[in-house]
Amino acid sequence: MFENADAILLARIQFAFTISFHFIFPAFSIGLASYLAVLEGMWLKTKQPVYLDLFKYWVKVFAVTFAMGVVSGITMSYQFGTNWSVFSDRTGPILGPLMAYEVLTAFFLEAGFLGVMLFGMKRVGPKLHFAATLMVAMGTCVSAFWILSVNSWMQTPVGFAINDVGQYVPAASWWDIVFNPSFPYRLVHTVIAAYLTTAFAVGAVGAWHLLKDKANLHARKMFSMAMWMAAIVAPIQIVVGDLHGLNTLEHQPQKVMAMEGHYDSYPDGAPLILFGIPNSEEKRVDYAVEIPKVSSLILKHDLNAPLDGLDTIPDEEEPPVGIVFWSFRIMIGLGFAMLGVGVLSLFARWRGKLYDWPLLHRLALIMGPSGFIAVLAGWATTEVGRQPYTVYGVMLTADSASPISAPAVGASLMAFVIVYFAVFGIGVWYILQLVAKRPHAHESGPARAPIRSAGITPGPAEGKGGDGRMDTRPQNPEVEPAK
Repeated sequence: MFENADAILLARIQFAFTISFHFIFPAFSIGLASYLAVLEGMWLKTKQPVYLDLFKYWVKVFAVTFAMGVVSGITMSYQFGTNWSVFSDRTGPILGPLMAYEVLTAFFLEAGFLGVMLFGMKRVGPKLHFAATLMVAMGTCVSAFWILSVNSWMQTPVGFAINDVGQYVPAASWWDIVFNPSFPYRLVHTVIAAYLTTAFAVGAVGAWHLLKDKANLHARKMFSMAMWMAAIVAPIQIVVGDLHGLNTLEHQPQKVMAMEGHYDSYPDGAPLILFGIPNSEEKRVDYAVEIPKVSSLILKHDLNAPLDGLDTIPDEEEPPVGIVFWSFRIMIGLGFAMLGVGVLSLFARWRGKLYDWPLLHRLALIMGPSGFIAVLAGWATTEVGRQPYTVYGVMLTADSASPISAPAVGASLMAFVIVYFAVFGIGVWYILQLVAKRPHAHESGPARAPIRSAGITPGPAEGKGGDGRMDTRPQNPEVEPAK
């Protein structure tokens, strides 16, 4: 079936498929962990039960999302050794330690406090539990820090030398590698994207329940918080995205050329191509709808500034323009749609109709998946725009793959497709079942404790003393004292 296929292309498709599944879970869990920390902090500050109810409502979703993110991430590590062993061998002295730092910092931080966050509400004091929630939220951001440092170095490699066996090794300072030229922009842009992804997912759930019952206090609270995030953060993301684009123009100009659809150079001002069909054979954008000189204004802040096109780049170094062109427009379009919903929510709030305007609620519901689609479109823009390199300007994708046959890669790709859709499809279905339930007072959190391993003596049964009799001591429904 795959005998005549390109093994490298199949390996790229497999990596794209698996990382697309993986990326949506951390993008949600990063923002959701911070949202849970805000909810618990507001409960401790105001003592309003609605915040604790919402914490218990969303922490169950977080637990499932976090688990699927971890499981799908494990696969990524193995692919480096199976399909991309040459890449792993040559870049290992630089990328290996950075990824190890993620394990030693983020994973240990999350693993150390996740159990307390999920199961310790009635076992530790409220302040300690809040501290655990903060540590989990911090761990998700630390994980993003190291992974984006790795990816950014692949986009803008600096601070390295090549040893006698062809491996990339640190030349002087690790700080040059970690804080490479594109890293600060990519980190801020991605973390904000995760927050917006969570905001619109939470807003969609709140809108869904408001359409059923506009008097639901819990739906009102989560919808209001989500719309505040959309209104405040969406404009910031547009500004950060612009700065990121300018940084990309400086260090990866052909990626920006592909994003803009500029096959030709423009010596006296480049147009902004809104829509069209890239035609790489004829080196033009068919049926282009464009605004004269606006691209130069955006990228150079000058209507008449010259911009180079792909005609200055050798054909073998030209990225796939069609994918980059459209993925970039999907991301930008959804970003401005998020801004529109945020502005509309401010208008509704000003008119006192935030909870009584079905049109806004339906728009928020439609925009629920927008964050997930936007982060995937942004990832495609970044990664496909880097081609034909795995390490930009240094190591070609064609020189990075393992010496394995196309049928072997194709067989594993089919297995991944079947297993991923089955396992993660069920996981997503379960999350949808959780958020479809109406949030209410005295919301129950996760199970009181994880299942104990065989051979460990269980503690007293719930509701009973150590001798098996019913415990008649009064219980605080919110927090029990630490034992």
